[in-house]
Amino acid sequence: MRFVFHAWVAAAMLLAAPAATQVVQIAHTKEWPQILGGASQSEIADAVALGPQLERGRPAKWLLSDRRNLLRTADALLPQRAGLVDAYVVSVALDSDPVFGREARETAKVLSRRYDAAGRTLLLARNGDAPAGSLESLTLALARVAEVMDKKQDVLVLYATSHGAKIGIAYHDGDEGYGILSPKRLAAILDELGIRNRLLILSACYSGVFVPVLSNDNTVLLTAASSDRTSFGCRAENDWTFFGDALINHALRKPQPLGDALVEARDMISEWEMSNRLPSSNPQVTVGEGVEAWLAPLEARMPKTATAPVGAPATDALQP
Repeated sequence: MRFVFHAWVAAAMLLAAPAATQVVQIAHTKEWPQILGGASQSEIADAVALGPQLERGRPAKWLLSDRRNLLRTADALLPQRAGLVDAYVVSVALDSDPVFGREARETAKVLSRRYDAAGRTLLLARNGDAPAGSLESLTLALARVAEVMDKKQDVLVLYATSHGAKIGIAYHDGDEGYGILSPKRLAAILDELGIRNRLLILSACYSGVFVPVLSNDNTVLLTAASSDRTSFGCRAENDWTFFGDALINHALRKPQPLGDALVEARDMISEWEMSNRLPSSNPQVTVGEGVEAWLAPLEARMPKTATAPVGAPATDALQP
């Protein structure tokens, strides 16, 4: 009996014991990236293309609170409506300078109204009750949109505003957050998530660097400047950049087709720049051949009345 009893106990302990965790090693295949001193130009370019983000000295309580806010906000997104082309709006300020937060906030309202996206809009911006804008929060927001949208018919409407460089859009949050959203990184995220139909609006200097990488048959891509030009109006005290004021605060508030809105915005920006003797920012527009399939149903549901511009005109910052 003793042998039987011990065998039963051993078997019971084996059944009760938790299964051993299978550890999968994530191999280190490359050296620590040399983004700063000692790196060659090609190494720096390769590192930046991956969209690096650096956080320094973040308070732990702030990190927890902001992550909870992001998840709570993202989880509240409404699912897509069967048989209807839905737009999902993401408006993100990637720099903590107040002008970008103001622009992103009002942009979320304008685009949500224009594209019937109430309950399907995410705002990521500092200095308010929204989750903060960062490369990570943007990535998570896009992943959540991909979960709830019908990727065959629905549309991502992305507005990103910040300072820019010839390598991408800058993420700079106070003295604690730094990074670069590169064209290759944004394209990789959207491709991985299977988000095909895209209206991408990028308000930053040199944002034309995104055109060769992100233009395709199902995408509308609008940038505040060409790849070799700066845009204007990004002083911290402003309510709008030139691009945001012209396109969002004026042209897209009106019940007019997107093409007409783009012409109005470009003409307005050109007039502001010439009258203030500024070099042309040369905003870029690319429209894919397959865009009409999703754009026409969205525009058919546009509000029939315009809303009034808000905030101080971007050109006020140029006054003595």
